[in-house]
Amino acid sequence: MMNEIIIDRLETHDRLLEFKKQGDTVAKGVQDCINNRPEEFKNYPFYIFAHARTAENGRDKRLIYQPRLRKPKAQTNSMLFKAYPPTDKIKIIWMIPDRALWPNFKQKMITEQAEVSRSIHQFQYNRKELEKNEPDDLQDELINQIYTEMAINQKAKLLKKEADKIQRIKNMGIT
Repeated sequence: MMNEIIIDRLETHDRLLEFKKQGDTVAKGVQDCINNRPEEFKNYPFYIFAHARTAENGRDKRLIYQPRLRKPKAQTNSMLFKAYPPTDKIKIIWMIPDRALWPNFKQKMITEQAEVSRSIHQFQYNRKELEKNEPDDLQDELINQIYTEMAINQKAKLLKKEADKIQRIKNMGIT
């Protein structure tokens, strides 16, 4: 005797469309992160760490995209990509959904994705491998130089902003 499953085609189609729309949103977030990376990153390869955060209303979640020179620790509800400017090459390091959603990515599910399934498996059984440095990662010395340059440049911007503010006040005749 065969078990029959009744599928609501419209509901299934709606879920698939929503799933595909999420993929478009991720692609846009990754591209925005590449386009707006710190200028000090130049054309060095860098990571894009995307992780979900709960909005102030306590219900909604949004993805935050952060450019990083070092690989972060793997965590649920996150994605990690590696960008290789000036090319359009993007490497998927991991895509780990919220733990409650893991059953949705099993084989033969409409939302099955090989990369997500691989990431979940690595996260559960081989996290050290998932988190280990990539062969093309920058050396720590260079990363430290870049971050130091960023801090110096940020401080210079703040000082210039403060100097501009003082100059505006002087121009207004306020002493």
